[in-house]
Amino acid sequence: MYRGRGASSLSVCSAMARRSSLFIRIVEGKNLPAKDITGSSDPYCIVKIDDETIIRTATVWKTLSPFWGEEYKVHLPPNFHSVSFYVMDEDALSRDDVIGKVCLTRNTLAEHPKGYNGWMNLTEIDPDEEVQGEIHLKIEILNSELSRKLRCTVFEARDLARKDRNGASDPFVRVQYNGKTQESSVVKKSCYPRWNEAFEFELDESFTEKLTMEVWDWDLVSKNDFLGKIVINVNGLQKDLQEEGWFRLSPGKSKASMDEGNLGSLQLQVRLRDETVLPSDYYKPLVELLCQEVKASYKEKCGPLITLIDDTTSAECRQEVATNLVKIFLGQGLAKEFLDLLFRLELEKTNEPNTLFRSNSLASKSMESFLKVAGTQYLHSVVGPTINRIFEEKKYIELDPSKLEIKEAGCSGLHRIQTESEIILQSAQCLQSYLTDLLIAIAKSVNTCPVTIRATFRQLYRRVEECFPENKHMNVKFIAVTSFLCLRFFSPAIMSPKLFHLREKHADARTSRTLLLLAKAIQNVGNMDAPASRAKESWMAPLQPSIQQGVSQLKEFIIKLIDIEEKEELDLQKSLNLQNLTVKEGQLMVYKTKCKGYLLSSSFKKLFLSLTADALNFAKTQFSKTSSFIPLSRIRALEKVEEKSFGNSNVMQIIYTDETGSLEALYLQCKCVNELNQWLSALRKVCVNNANMLCSYHPGVFKGEKWSCCHQKDKGGAGCDKTRHEVTLQEWNDLLNPDLEAQLIFKHLTGVREQMKEKYVELTECDYTGKSHSSSDPAKTDSVTQLFQTLQDLEAAHDSFLSDFPSIADQEKKYLLEL
Repeated sequence: MYRGRGASSLSVCSAMARRSSLFIRIVEGKNLPAKDITGSSDPYCIVKIDDETIIRTATVWKTLSPFWGEEYKVHLPPNFHSVSFYVMDEDALSRDDVIGKVCLTRNTLAEHPKGYNGWMNLTEIDPDEEVQGEIHLKIEILNSELSRKLRCTVFEARDLARKDRNGASDPFVRVQYNGKTQESSVVKKSCYPRWNEAFEFELDESFTEKLTMEVWDWDLVSKNDFLGKIVINVNGLQKDLQEEGWFRLSPGKSKASMDEGNLGSLQLQVRLRDETVLPSDYYKPLVELLCQEVKASYKEKCGPLITLIDDTTSAECRQEVATNLVKIFLGQGLAKEFLDLLFRLELEKTNEPNTLFRSNSLASKSMESFLKVAGTQYLHSVVGPTINRIFEEKKYIELDPSKLEIKEAGCSGLHRIQTESEIILQSAQCLQSYLTDLLIAIAKSVNTCPVTIRATFRQLYRRVEECFPENKHMNVKFIAVTSFLCLRFFSPAIMSPKLFHLREKHADARTSRTLLLLAKAIQNVGNMDAPASRAKESWMAPLQPSIQQGVSQLKEFIIKLIDIEEKEELDLQKSLNLQNLTVKEGQLMVYKTKCKGYLLSSSFKKLFLSLTADALNFAKTQFSKTSSFIPLSRIRALEKVEEKSFGNSNVMQIIYTDETGSLEALYLQCKCVNELNQWLSALRKVCVNNANMLCSYHPGVFKGEKWSCCHQKDKGGAGCDKTRHEVTLQEWNDLLNPDLEAQLIFKHLTGVREQMKEKYVELTECDYTGKSHSSSDPAKTDSVTQLFQTLQDLEAAHDSFLSDFPSIADQEKKYLLEL
């Protein structure tokens, strides 16, 4: 059915990986044109990487200056070409309008190593520029006694643009050389056409003429649509006499009259990062050195390595370094010990308890990242129900008299306009209800909180209690916990549920204000109802009774949360590791191919899917027993399906082997492109180490007697498109990738090596108490010296691998051309 990966020819590549990632932040738009009769628009953004839709933002209704503030990180192949941002206007009754686009090429991003950040004008969509796909060609020079000819064999094309209403095109090829033109036959209803036609031309002996191939969509009534072109310099063929391979289609000439600047602009932050990740053994010395430091410092004085990292990490990269370190130590089972070391470093520098963990230090950023990585499911279970209730009820709530809008309240049951005091009273009652629900959910969540989080909070509580005794600082140890749990975890998720994947869409203005007020209330509870909080926003006074009651509830919760002994922690962690933890779950429409004939969207059946580290499980409902499952080891490809196959653009396929070893396909229909890409990403990540993954697949379905994509009649024939295993979306709760995390830390430490050396000289001469030292601790000196030697060894390994990489790339290219 499809071809598998080559083993021997790419064995070197398997040892080393080239990985690219794009950080994308879609900030806002301004001065967009009005597309609706109301004089406004309902804008959203679509992000495409090499013409494949990866992301769709939420729609911001009735505005010409939308704010999105959505962030994404996409892992993708190093050879991608461009990332495009399309601003769309959502329409309920007709096809969505395209407002404009912004395109950033890979080369443009490479010129901005710190990332591109700024406003870009939207440009009009030019149909001749909207091309995609590749074409498989063979160009050769034929020599004979009588003449020399140029032969161009057009085999096939893949992933062409869809120009017709049926979700496909009717492509043909037009070949031009030396003033002559020849055309291929038309392949109807396919974006994966196969021609296998050859065209011959008399060779221009001066070799100045270029061979041009254009792909067109044939139309019976209207004019043909341009699908892309290839221009080949024939002079380059003289040496080898032939060239064969897949060529990316290029746009035609851009129209000079394209409007620019009249369609508004888009503010973006985009950063490209390319990493060469070495085999695991190369990173072991660095990881082991960091782990030894954390283990040794857990019950003794803080060692120099983490201290040096803390002191030399700038605010600009602190969040990223914190996340990488947290993931490394989580993978090594030392997250609690690492965070405890940072807590102690922070406490050593803090004399005023009111400022404890309030800055964006490495300790604060690391704990924040730890909660996101280890506690996402816990966050959803605690905060999710209250968030959903607020979205469903959509009540007008306001406590601040300066922001009150009487008209928003409407009429009361007595058909009179409500007074200001009545609105505030009703608002207070609603907020008290939401706050009570949330506090009850928190109080009941002790046993569902991950063991590693509980143990880490226990360490934090104890360390703060040692530095700030109860008799002088009654609430400091509680506030230390709530400063992370409430202020940096629960509260941001309440204010922006879309960004924490609690909701699919952003809140409207009314709901957003309710969420903000609830977030302020939980912050006041987390601050233990501090007088400063009360004085700052006195209009929050109607919530005071609930806040005071919440303080008592939260203290009881924290005492129970940290009441976990070392033995119990180990036992709970062991049982947790034995469980088949859920990676992703949800209800989807499912179709299994077991019959001939036409596949219809009505053939799909609604099932509840649960993805674990071992299998994809199916059940009738969330609470039903598993009715069937697919072991992940049997999965061979995870790809999207053409829209025309089922009349839906959000269908994916899982290609797997059954008990007999035969390949089967399972189709999953998702609600939107975001859900589709989330499931694709999750499945690709858990199958990353699967053997015999396919290199090609069919994006269509086999119905009737042929494939809908390329019209092949052999059901087991080679796929007509390449698989895209590398493209994934990064989530907080991703499976750990220790080699990549170690590579990123190595890169950071190499960049600050000189600052670390200077700082270490200062630390050995004078400690934090100001006392001078005539000599340094030999053990410390050894660990620091060992770090610098380890960095030097890794640099040498990188240089060696990179010098060999072009030959590896050539091997891969040669292999891919054989497909």
